[in-house]
Amino acid sequence: MRATVAVLTFNAQAYLDEILGALARQQFDGEYEVLVLDSGSTDRTLEIVARHPAVRLHEIPNSQFGHGRTRNLAAKLAAGEFIAYLTHDAVPADAFWLAELLEPFSRFPGVEAVMGRQIPRPDCVPILKYEIERVFAGQGPEFATAITYDTAAFDRHPQLAMPARFYSDVNSAARRRFLLEQIGYQDVAYAEDQLFGQDVLRAGHSKAYAPRGAVVHSNDLTYSDYSKRVFDEIVGLRAAGAPVPAASSGFRSFVRATVLDPIGILRDRDYSFGRKMYWLAVNPFFHLAKYRAALRARGIDLTDRRNSFTAGTTGHSAETGTQP
Repeated sequence: MRATVAVLTFNAQAYLDEILGALARQQFDGEYEVLVLDSGSTDRTLEIVARHPAVRLHEIPNSQFGHGRTRNLAAKLAAGEFIAYLTHDAVPADAFWLAELLEPFSRFPGVEAVMGRQIPRPDCVPILKYEIERVFAGQGPEFATAITYDTAAFDRHPQLAMPARFYSDVNSAARRRFLLEQIGYQDVAYAEDQLFGQDVLRAGHSKAYAPRGAVVHSNDLTYSDYSKRVFDEIVGLRAAGAPVPAASSGFRSFVRATVLDPIGILRDRDYSFGRKMYWLAVNPFFHLAKYRAALRARGIDLTDRRNSFTAGTTGHSAETGTQP
């Protein structure tokens, strides 16, 4: 078995059928399997999986789910030499997704972790849509694989540290043996992917960005959801000891809300005229929610249990793979 594609699900009915259909159409030189690891779904998730008899299902109680812990479990259950991870709202962009995602392992010795590109959904909230595009544009061009290997360079060039250390397991892959025998995911409530990417580099290995192994992914977030999401992200990053964006990002958010995002919205062909007018009025409030949530998250006392956050405590948080 060349590869296992592990899809972690929790109430995943919105996109799961589309994901499993895309996985069945992969053009891949070798045998691969699809493993759905469900953590207590109460919607139509299991019914959808049953419509795809080639898919292997493993169920765990919701109380046993952990972002790192469950990915490690998937590696133990996998039969493939490589394991590719997808969240339950990340749809492979084409039939060559798996081949492109795994290509760096054979091309570049020392690569032990690969992250694919994320393409936001056309109707996504502008602030999130443009954030995803910026984050992945910062990883490298869409046509070329980028390799990160030298952690010492981050000390010489601090401005590169955050984009270089960035890693998302919304769409990622690793060698199964490497996960089981050398470096697995840390069992933390949040930022398990960021920590895994850092652990790989610190141990002297390399990670790759494979932009042609792309998925369509962005969260369907309301205004309230987005504020909670930003708060959870920053508190989670702080609690895990992962890099946190500087407070100055609040000023950049203000500039984007007043100048850059409106230009992007007006030029965005994915939005109708009416939708453009709507987002021109509403998008600044998302920026305000982001600023307030980030300010609050940076100021709380992590030692105070009353400040516990919600990400990772009730099944899956809807990961974007981006940073606020």
